[in-house]
Amino acid sequence: MKPRGRWWAWFIVFFGILYFFLPLLATFIFSLKEKGTPSFQAYINVFNDPNFIYNFKFSVIWAVSTILVGIVLMVPTAFVIRLRVPKARTPVEFITLLPFVIPPVVYVFGLVRTYSQPPLLIVNSPALLIAAYTIVSMPYMYRSVDTGLRSIDVRTLTEAAQSLGAGWPTILFRVILPNIRTAILSGAFLSFAIVVGELVLATYLAKPAFAKYMAYQMQQKSFEPAAMAIISFGLTWIALGIIQLVGRGQAPVGAGH
Repeated sequence: MKPRGRWWAWFIVFFGILYFFLPLLATFIFSLKEKGTPSFQAYINVFNDPNFIYNFKFSVIWAVSTILVGIVLMVPTAFVIRLRVPKARTPVEFITLLPFVIPPVVYVFGLVRTYSQPPLLIVNSPALLIAAYTIVSMPYMYRSVDTGLRSIDVRTLTEAAQSLGAGWPTILFRVILPNIRTAILSGAFLSFAIVVGELVLATYLAKPAFAKYMAYQMQQKSFEPAAMAIISFGLTWIALGIIQLVGRGQAPVGAGH
């Protein structure tokens, strides 16, 4: 039974690799055919297009802003729930799941209708787009932070810091955050990937974005969108590599048993 189970395990792993990497390989091969022979001309065209840099720059700005807002909101929330009000965990988890069940089109139309008239006339403000992205990425950021807090003994660390005279800001930013940095990075890069690949919010709120630019290019060209898809995959792998480097050797202090 053990050899058979091992064989099935390797088969599943191999099938998963094929399922994820064959489309990526096919896209990469297609992106090299702009001149009929293998070349990186499509990639050169992408990086030479000022609109690519312009839209990608704004996507990075939206993503970084979303990550910062998400950390500021989710880390204290998850910390207080775990330390003080554990009974609130279930309703908060339900709230964080709402972006999964509300279609983005419905969500963005609600934003436009609500914030396009006085006294809340901020539909053209970048703050509205960042707030919308924060909500969309909320399930990933909150669960990443919550998972990180589960891996450490929050109560013991807090009480030890308080016994040394530390205030709540010191406890949160100098004791808790360093011990869950890998979890925060995981949520941050998931949020980054979501924002960079999100199309509906940026389109209906009329803001420049990488996904919006890529969708337009797909209507005009063939090879450049494939090259941009490979570039986005490359950025994702770089983000995963950063997570591994930053989290390497991390041993949470006061880990719970």
